[in-house]
Amino acid sequence: MNLPDTTPERKALADRLTEQEHLSSPAWRAAVEAVPRELFLSFGVFLPDDDTGLWRPVTPDSVSPHEWVEIAYRDESLVTQLDGHLTPDQATEPVPGFPTSSSTVPATVVGMLEALDVGDGHNTAEIGTGTGYSTALMCHRLGEDNVTTVEVDPEVAATADAALEKAGFSTWTVTGDGLLGNPRRAPYDRLIATCAVRRIPYTWVRQTKPGGIILATIGPGAWSYGTGLAKLTVKEDGTAEGRIIDRSSFMPARAEASVPLSGDLAARAAYADTERNTALSPAVLEQWMPAFLAQLATPGAQFVRAHSSDGRETVYLFDTGRESFAALTQDGGEWTVRQGGPVAIWDTIEGAVTAWQEAGEPDISAVRLEVTPKAHAYWIGDKPALRWEHRLA
Repeated sequence: MNLPDTTPERKALADRLTEQEHLSSPAWRAAVEAVPRELFLSFGVFLPDDDTGLWRPVTPDSVSPHEWVEIAYRDESLVTQLDGHLTPDQATEPVPGFPTSSSTVPATVVGMLEALDVGDGHNTAEIGTGTGYSTALMCHRLGEDNVTTVEVDPEVAATADAALEKAGFSTWTVTGDGLLGNPRRAPYDRLIATCAVRRIPYTWVRQTKPGGIILATIGPGAWSYGTGLAKLTVKEDGTAEGRIIDRSSFMPARAEASVPLSGDLAARAAYADTERNTALSPAVLEQWMPAFLAQLATPGAQFVRAHSSDGRETVYLFDTGRESFAALTQDGGEWTVRQGGPVAIWDTIEGAVTAWQEAGEPDISAVRLEVTPKAHAYWIGDKPALRWEHRLA
């Protein structure tokens, strides 16, 4: 398919991002206006079908050039792979599946690049190449020799590399586990991750120069929400310190993706050690900041809602690694919690959320963190109840 010149769409995208206050730097604006997003979607996209819950494959050849360009420049994330292998060009009808690669919404991509505070000549590492669009923006801004990008999926990496070459960038594209970084091109002035991680790998700290910045979405429990964009500065002593600067949501790093719980959930919660009423409704965990706090308090727990045949709802929290659970049910206006295992999951979450409420419900940007070779520490203000340490060993 011969696509029309997308210069107007790129300029319009830059205008929208500027109006939304995601884009302010002239250098990044020039990159947005120069890099064609459609080049990085050559195998098509999966669009959600709200009526069926399936994914509808759309390729450049299956729609008109005008419609394809409209899709490519939408202000939304565009799924490019399902279940770790299926691409849109391999499907002819709507399919089920779990997204495993995408072209992230431009507002998020550009907002993160702005927050990275790059300077001319900065040696920069990107963890999670994806389609290669964000890589291309960095190559335009910094020069292709100053960008190293790491992608765990060989097919995704090859597709992105081909698209980058077509866009005119011969950068350092590496296939491997991004959690290990890429020591061969280190040390870096800046390191940015386009996947969510449960913690900042210390290898990233070691590969970043003192004074350098690490920017990554972090969710200690690998939930699909309740995650934050962490910005850390590496210090001379080999530690890194910073804060959560905003909400952020990305697909998890492949090695850290949670396996969905299956089977008889009630059987997992059959043997309770305690049972009591709780004034805290589990509905609070549907809010972003309480969900983040729950992950800080119980990083191994998964949050699941289940309905019985009579319509009765049970909210579960399972920490399978420590064989612990909390099961909450409602009777009238009261919630009852049953807990079992060596960790009282709900007690811990309840304490964290209550302490946060008593502190005035500060925003996620109030969370500070420190990474050392032995632990991750998070805190809000000076309250002991709002401090968590996750030991690495």
